[in-house]
Amino acid sequence: MKISNIELRAEGINKYPAKQHARAVASKLSDSGGLIYLLGQYAFTIEDSDQAKTWRQRRYFYYCSGVDVPNCCLTYDISVDELSLYIPDIKPERVLWEGRGPTIEEAEDRYDVDSVYLNGQLFDHLDQWKKGNPNSTFYILHKDHRPVGVNFTTVDCEKLKTAIDLCRVIKDAHEIECIRRANEISAVAHQAVLRNVSRFRSEAQIQGIFEDACISKGAKQSYPVIAASGENAGTLHYAKNNEPLRGRQFVCLDAGAEFQCYTSDVTRTFPISGSWPSHEAKNIYGIVQMMQDRCIEGLRPGVKMFDLHLLAHKIAIAGLMALGILHNGTEAEIFDAGTSRGFYPHGLGHHLGLETHDVLDIPIMHYSMEDRVRDDQPPLEEGMVITIEPGIYFSRYELYRAYLSSPIHSKYINRKVLEDYWAVGGVRIEDDLLITADGHENLTKTPKGEAALNIIREGSHGIRSLED
Repeated sequence: MKISNIELRAEGINKYPAKQHARAVASKLSDSGGLIYLLGQYAFTIEDSDQAKTWRQRRYFYYCSGVDVPNCCLTYDISVDELSLYIPDIKPERVLWEGRGPTIEEAEDRYDVDSVYLNGQLFDHLDQWKKGNPNSTFYILHKDHRPVGVNFTTVDCEKLKTAIDLCRVIKDAHEIECIRRANEISAVAHQAVLRNVSRFRSEAQIQGIFEDACISKGAKQSYPVIAASGENAGTLHYAKNNEPLRGRQFVCLDAGAEFQCYTSDVTRTFPISGSWPSHEAKNIYGIVQMMQDRCIEGLRPGVKMFDLHLLAHKIAIAGLMALGILHNGTEAEIFDAGTSRGFYPHGLGHHLGLETHDVLDIPIMHYSMEDRVRDDQPPLEEGMVITIEPGIYFSRYELYRAYLSSPIHSKYINRKVLEDYWAVGGVRIEDDLLITADGHENLTKTPKGEAALNIIREGSHGIRSLED
C-alpha cells in the first residue's frame, strides 16, 4: 500500500538470523570451546505498585536470539555449534490476565535456534555442560548474570560484550532491511506531522500524531519524541513537549520509529506555516543543510567520521561569519578557539542499529575537538549504518554560561547580531546512512527543506495526512 508518497511494503521479513549472529560472536571470541550465556529482560512491576513497567528486550540477548519475549535466556555451545533457547513455562492461571507466551513447538518454528527448552531445565543443562567441559570458559555479559548455584571453573564477563559489539557494528542484510523499514514508517509519521502542523496549537499534538502514525504501522518509538518549538530547540534533548506553538518560528522534530527492535533516528526542522518565518530562520536552515549535504557527500569506506565532523564546523563558521554572528577573526582563528562549539556542541553522528546510539563502547569517532590531533580515529566500513546530524543552536543559557562570558570566545561573537537569532532556537537535520562498498545509501526518505514546506502548504488547504 502507498501512504503519503512512501511505499510501505506489506510482506514480512524473513526469520531473524540468530544462529549466524551467534557464530559470528563466537569467532570474535577466538575460542573453539566455551559456552555463551545471555539473559533476556525479565518483566517487572513498578515499585510499590502492581502495574507493569514498560518492557524492553535486552539488545545483546536479542542479537543472538531474535526473541522479543520476556523472561527468556539463551546458551550457545561453541564446540558443537548448538544454540539453545529457554522460555518460561505457561502458567494457566495467568493466561486469562496476561495471555500466554509461545509453546516449545511455536518457538522452534518461529526462531532460528537449534533447541528450545523450558527455563526450569536450564540449571540441569548448565551443570551437565560444566561436567563435560571442565576446562572451558563460561562467557557472560556482566558479573551479576552468573547463574546462582552453578560453579564454573572459568568465567569471563569481559570478552563477550566486546565480541557482540564488534559484530553489531557491521549490519547484515536482515538488519539493514529492518532499519530501512523503520525509516519508511518514520517518513510516514513525519509527513503526518507536516500535513497537520499548521492547525496544531501545541508541541503535544506533534508528539501525538507522530506516535499515532508509528503505532498504526506496527512500530514503536526508538526514543522519546523531541518536539521542540522556538527557543526550546536550543535544548538538544528537550522532553517536555507541552508548550504552545503560537509565535514560534521553527519546530525541531527529532523522532524515529523502531521496527522489530531496530531503530531509526530522524530529525527535521520546519516552520509552522508553509513559508520561511524570517530571513534569519531561512539562513540558518540553509547553513545546516549545507553542512549535512557536504558531509553526506563524503561518506565512503575508509573516511574518518571526525574529519567530516570538523568539515561541518568549518562550514558552520563560514556561514555564521557571513551572517555577522561571528566576527573579529579569521575562520581559522575561530575554529582553533573552538567558538563554533557554542553553536554546534554535539558530534556529527553515531552508529545506529538495535539502539539509537548503537554500540557505545565502539564510538564512530572520538568526540572532543581536542582529539583532532589523534591518529586513531576509526574509519568507516562497509555495512555500518550511521547518522549524519549537524545542527546550529541558539541556547541562551549555554552561550551566556560558557561563551559570552569567556574572553576567549566573546570577542568572536557579535552580541548585537545574535539578538536577532534567539527566536530561531535551533536547527538540526538528521538522516540515517548505510555505508556501501562504493559510497553510501541514504535510508531516510523523510522530506526536508522546500519539499517539507510544500507538504505543510498542502496540509493547510485541507489535504488529509494519511490515506486509508
